[in-house]
Amino acid sequence: MKKHLNIAIVGATGAVGRVILELLESREFPVNKLALLASANSAGEVMTFAKKSITVQPLDTFDFNGFDMAFFTAGSRVSAQYAARATDAKCVVIDNTSYFRNEEDVPLVVPEVNGEELNRYQDTYLIANPNCSTIQMVLALAPIHKAAVIERINVATYQSVSGAGQQGIDELSSQTRSLLNFKPLQQQVFSGQIAFNVIPHIDDFQDNGYTREEMKMVWETQKILGDRSIQVNPTCVRVPVFYGHAEAVHIETRDKITAPEARQLMADMDGIEIIDNPAQLRYPSPALTAAGNDAVYVGRIREDISYPNGLNMWIVADNIRKGAALNSVQIAEKLLKIL
Repeated sequence: MKKHLNIAIVGATGAVGRVILELLESREFPVNKLALLASANSAGEVMTFAKKSITVQPLDTFDFNGFDMAFFTAGSRVSAQYAARATDAKCVVIDNTSYFRNEEDVPLVVPEVNGEELNRYQDTYLIANPNCSTIQMVLALAPIHKAAVIERINVATYQSVSGAGQQGIDELSSQTRSLLNFKPLQQQVFSGQIAFNVIPHIDDFQDNGYTREEMKMVWETQKILGDRSIQVNPTCVRVPVFYGHAEAVHIETRDKITAPEARQLMADMDGIEIIDNPAQLRYPSPALTAAGNDAVYVGRIREDISYPNGLNMWIVADNIRKGAALNSVQIAEKLLKIL
């Protein structure tokens, strides 16, 4: 195991890149040299790490030789264009985009669930970080699947605007101000008004009537849990919340499992916190529970009154932290032990 690594962050000035930088420092990741990379428009910006000022460099001229690990957080097009430059230099790429997730030889990893997949890193020097909604769902469902075999998942997501980046945050903020001041709305990011509204549409529609965001949950859940037979039926909805995704999840299992049994299995899972006390009106919510925190929170755990082997639950997490940056840093921490 190497003592200290040379690390690059691609998209360092974006929302996820900034949190990765924060987490590397707060979790005391052993960094030797740190390169912060972005587009030419952001190059020259000065950021701080471990009380040192670091100037952001342009990605298009950067040489990855001598770097051990690179976090890619700047979108699929950037990963498609530049990831190979890093992997050719034997720099392990932890990619936060969807570009490599469906490639069979690229591990798609939630460390608490299938961290052993990282042992294959030398196959491609690529590790894919799953979709934010998939991460929080599979973390909660993995121990249940191991114990009782999940056959079918129905899930409706309630996804915050930060999932669309800073532009999504700005659009909700500006539309809210406009509505409260009786001014015309500006709409550029979302397909309709997002302030005081919900939109059942995230990413492009596919030929089967589902959106690409929904299909990501199908493909990625099956790949991470290692079971292509699991049926996943998702509906992804954008809601006027700044940070934190929530999911209403309904599962059907092969073997009967009770709500108390499922609750205990999830409570024993690293990264899960149970908040589930209806008598005291205790259940997790994006803004009050998840935003700014690292755990995946589960509540409203109950047996399905319409199906004998069914369970319902409510799963909430910060989509920028566990849904992206934290999961990436946890991948890097596990890789430390095998590099």
